[in-house]
Amino acid sequence: MSGETIREALEKVGKALAEAGDKKPGKDQPATATLRAGLGFQVTGPSGQLLQTDMPRVMGGGGTGPGPGWILRAALASCTASVIAMRATSLGVELDTLEVTVESESDSRGMFGVGDKVSAGLFKLSTAVRIGAAKASAEQLREIVRWADEHSPVASTLRERPEMGIDIQVV
Repeated sequence: MSGETIREALEKVGKALAEAGDKKPGKDQPATATLRAGLGFQVTGPSGQLLQTDMPRVMGGGGTGPGPGWILRAALASCTASVIAMRATSLGVELDTLEVTVESESDSRGMFGVGDKVSAGLFKLSTAVRIGAAKASAEQLREIVRWADEHSPVASTLRERPEMGIDIQVV
């Protein structure tokens, strides 16, 4: 899509959301992971979205697809990049360069239950942004990135640590 088409779409959605006022949040589309073989899964969405995952060979998987931790980093990187591009377009800034890299650290002992106090979670998430635009100042680009980081749904979710639940159905 061209910058003008994106800007028009963003303005239309923004106007509709502003007119909706204090409307309650809606449900997002679910993702369903179904075992294929070994530790490989097919993740599907209700509109035909499809993703294949697998654990690395060193952990008993087949290594045929990305692992869930990498997908989380990919989600954060792509969401942040998308919001940066949307914000830039809304402000009339044409980006020449945009690259978002997300890194993390983890301790696999947590996933294997080794050590009572070792978390299975990723930690030290770090996002690096390379951005350039011929007709924008460095400060303007930094402000676009700061704004996008605050408004990225994935980044916001990770920061806010939402309530989580689990429903177990034994068949």
